[in-house]
Amino acid sequence: MSYRIGEAAGLAGCKVETVRYYEQMGLLPTPARSGGNFRLYSQSQVEQLSFIRHCRSLDMSLDNIRELLRFREMPGKSCAGINQLIDEHIGSIECRMNALEQLRQQLRDLRSQCSGEQSIGSCQILHGLSACGCHSAEVS
Repeated sequence: MSYRIGEAAGLAGCKVETVRYYEQMGLLPTPARSGGNFRLYSQSQVEQLSFIRHCRSLDMSLDNIRELLRFREMPGKSCAGINQLIDEHIGSIECRMNALEQLRQQLRDLRSQCSGEQSIGSCQILHGLSACGCHSAEVS
């Protein structure tokens, strides 16, 4: 069974542009073409697209997905590399969660500076943002 790009995208729950992007990034093999030059995707390509989409929903990078796709091509090998990749991803998420928790606390501290009953000119939140020394922090 072959699917045109819109059908493949629909089955995987994404947009046509996303399918083209994954092809450009080398995550999906170049599909066959119909006589009318339409892209035709096989069932296995649609499954690979769904796999990629699921990985992206878990916030995995394209490089990590590329590596996981390589692992899929070696079903007889040990899955230790996959475990390591996932452990590293979990660690990365934990670091981001810690950073977000610190950000939330900074915002709560700022918010506690102002009751909202004053004029903007005397708003302690604006004063706090001006004086916080954030210029030395790295912004991502």
